[in-house]
Parts: sequence; structure tokens; C-alpha cells
Amino acid sequence: MYDGRVSSRPEVTMAERKRRLVSDELTESALQLLASKGFDAVTIDEIVTTAGVSRRTFFRYFASKEDVVVQFLADMGTGMRAELADRPAQERPSTALLHAVRVPLAACSGHHSDRALRVVQLILRTPALLARFLERQAQWRADLTEELGSRLGLAPAAELYPRLAAGMALNAFDAVLQRWSDSDGAEDPADLLDRAFEVISPALDAVEAR
Repeated sequence: MYDGRVSSRPEVTMAERKRRLVSDELTESALQLLASKGFDAVTIDEIVTTAGVSRRTFFRYFASKEDVVVQFLADMGTGMRAELADRPAQERPSTALLHAVRVPLAACSGHHSDRALRVVQLILRTPALLARFLERQAQWRADLTEELGSRLGLAPAAELYPRLAAGMALNAFDAVLQRWSDSDGAEDPADLLDRAFEVISPALDAVEAR
């Protein structure tokens, strides 16, 4: 029986679902090829053949094969700021930032961890992709800086702490990715992140003593 309640969530049309499925298939095919053969060795023709779509369809979603990896990076960082905003107000900055930085690390665990490892290695070893990764991280740092300043009542334009803290958290994330990549997946990225935050937590929480 209809209870009169109306969902506030927007309806997803069949066309939108189809677009998402095609985008996901293209992304999956491209990342697998790029990670296994190397960035320069893979052509767009190979990607579209593997995905079973046309070149025209590829360019409807991506401007270049580099953009496929950039989208992967964008997806990695989605939700980091929201996670920081959702953490309990009384939580120490180090704990809140640890939970926030775990969001992109989630892409490096579970049943997709092997693919994620190959993509991370591809990014770290390809100068053009590494540059785009650092560019993306600049936005992550800005988002965390703004959210941390709001959380602690510190204006980022006047206080050093929010930007420094956001930078330390992301530097820890970078160190974990590099170590995970160098070990060829032998080390657990979640454990590495916990260990990294053990090192930087005293500095992150020093703001509470002010």
C-alpha cells in the first residue's frame, strides 16, 4: 500500500545507467591494458577493441587514454572531505585525518587490490601520469585544509596548521603508495598507513595543546 512518502533521491534513467555501464567497461578495459602493457604501448584502438565499443564512443567519454587514469584518481579521492566532515567533533585531528585518508586507500584493498596495485605502479612510473596525480592531490589538500580549518575553527588564510596537517596526511598516503608499489603488493597498505600515522600523529595533535 502506498504510504504517501516520496523519495528525495533523484531517479536514475535507463540512459544514465547505460552511460555509466559503458564508462565503467571502458575504464576497466583501459586500466587492465595500461597496467599490463605500459602506458606508451597501448593504443586507443586496443582499448576500444577490448571494450567492444567504437573510437567515437571512447571519445564521448574520454579525451585521451591519460584521462582514463585521471578519472581513476578522481574516484580514489571522492569522499575524503566528506569523511573528515563526518568524524566526531571531539576526535583527535590525527584520528579524523587517518579515517579520511583511508578513503582513497580503500581502492587498494579487497578483491580489486591486484588491479589497483598495477595502476598505482603505472602512475608512479609514468611521468605524465605522476604529474596528473600530483595535480589531483593539490585539490585533495585544498579540500582537507578547508575542512580541517572549519572543524577546528582555524582560518587557513591566517593559520599554518590546517594546510600543514593536510599536507602531512597526504604525504603519509604518498609514502604508503610508494612502499606498497615497491614491495609489489607484499606489504599491507592499511597496516602501512597506520604505521605512518603513528609517526606523524604527535605533530598532528599538537594543535590541541595550544
